[in-house]
Amino acid sequence: MNGPIRQIAGSAYARQALLPEGFRDQLSPKAEQEAALVRGLMDSFLSHGYDRVSPPLVEYEDSLLVGAGATRAKQMFRLMDPDTQRMMAIRADMTIQMARLAATRLSDAPRPLRLAYTGNVLRTKGSQLRPTRQFIQAGVELVGAPSLEAELEVIALAVEALEAVGIAELSLDLTVAPLVAQMVDVHRLEGDVRDTVLAALEAKDIGALAVLDGVAKVQFEALLGAAGEGARAVEILRGLELKGNAGKLAARLGRLLAMVNKRLPNLSVTIDLCESHGFEYKSGIGFALFSKGGEGELGRGGRYMVTHPDGHEEEATGFSVYLDTLLKALPPFEAAQKIFLPHGTRGTVGAKLRAEGWRTIQGLSEHEEAQAEAIRLGCSHILLDDQVRAV
Repeated sequence: MNGPIRQIAGSAYARQALLPEGFRDQLSPKAEQEAALVRGLMDSFLSHGYDRVSPPLVEYEDSLLVGAGATRAKQMFRLMDPDTQRMMAIRADMTIQMARLAATRLSDAPRPLRLAYTGNVLRTKGSQLRPTRQFIQAGVELVGAPSLEAELEVIALAVEALEAVGIAELSLDLTVAPLVAQMVDVHRLEGDVRDTVLAALEAKDIGALAVLDGVAKVQFEALLGAAGEGARAVEILRGLELKGNAGKLAARLGRLLAMVNKRLPNLSVTIDLCESHGFEYKSGIGFALFSKGGEGELGRGGRYMVTHPDGHEEEATGFSVYLDTLLKALPPFEAAQKIFLPHGTRGTVGAKLRAEGWRTIQGLSEHEEAQAEAIRLGCSHILLDDQVRAV
């Protein structure tokens, strides 16, 4: 092939290998590590009686926009179903599908309903923390249990599952997304003042709360100042003596903290009363898990409402984790040791080695330098004279 033709062929191949921004080929050994993480997480979920379900990657758009799904609308890819001419969407979060299953096909199943899942999700845009637009999500949903024991079970299971796959020194951050909105309503904040207060709390900008005065100013400043160690945050919240739904939510947070401290005494717990980003659809306490030295949160969960076709709602608590984040938090996967079996090796020999846990690569033709061929194929060992030898 002459130079110009070779260049044209090379550029065509490069275009063929180019992937859209935010998508990637997961190669070995990371692909294998990712699969091992999925198995480890699911083993933990299933051991606690959660039943694995597997919904489709694509659904009709309207079924993915019910309830909490509305918060993911801008993240979903759309396509037209050529058969029905109805608009379909690719899931951006599997929690929405769990809610659909609970409200429809599993509506008559005994409660509490325990579901476990894993699968790929796609999003139209990446973020600064997660530029990838396709990744694996895994998690659990506990549906139909209004008691605090549901939050405790899901948090404890999330901790156990993450520790089982090698994540150490976990910490828990609790939040109560509805609390700020409830307090804003109590103080009857409206218009620009309401918007300014909500933005100030989201940005942790105590100076911007100068638009308030009196009790409202004291309480919202206290919310910002309470962020940090769990017991201290709960004590500050109790001191506000909140009434109505806000008071009930504050009391519920205090009880959950005590339960978590008793169940998981070695778990560091912090509380952020003003954090709502990513928890917009939570109807109660939310939580996120972090690890020492990790980049951002490993997973998150909390309480939300499942909306049934007839309009009634059912309480649920869940947790989900994204595998790309877990991969960053763990050391690189060690490549598996492989044994090269020279051409002509009996099949029973290879079967015995595989039963012992080895991975074998069978030589498909004669090689004068079998050891060199083993090295070329990335093998760590070779079978010579019926003996396994390092290369």
